[in-house]
Amino acid sequence: MKLVLDTDVIVAAMRSPKGASAALLLAADAGEVELLATVPLYIEYEAVCTRAEHILASGVTLEEVEQFLDGLADLISPVEPWFLWRPQLRDTGDELVLEAAINGRADSLVTFNRADYRPAATSFGMPILLPREALQALRNVRRSQ
Repeated sequence: MKLVLDTDVIVAAMRSPKGASAALLLAADAGEVELLATVPLYIEYEAVCTRAEHILASGVTLEEVEQFLDGLADLISPVEPWFLWRPQLRDTGDELVLEAAINGRADSLVTFNRADYRPAATSFGMPILLPREALQALRNVRRSQ
């Protein structure tokens, strides 16, 4: 199962290590899902995760955030953005996520903000899942194997 994670999912994984978002990263580490991202999307992950507000809320140090991001980079399969579909969405950060999903032929785009991606993602046939729904889809894949 190939997934592109919105930046809000990455932040949630960092801030809540026992939540569904973190469980998706653990599934990627176990080889059960493939995480996709372009270089610009990963740079956005870094920029947002290193904001003081997220570091403070996570209760970690900048060094620990950098270790988290290094580990995340190891989990990601790089996507070359052959086609830029802009403008499709209101937020340029969301454009990065959608482009990674479309160019990487992801099975789903995972976000907490579905409305931000509609109708553009659905016009490309891209399912938009919440992290808990992506985990349920993973469980369904496990059962079918």
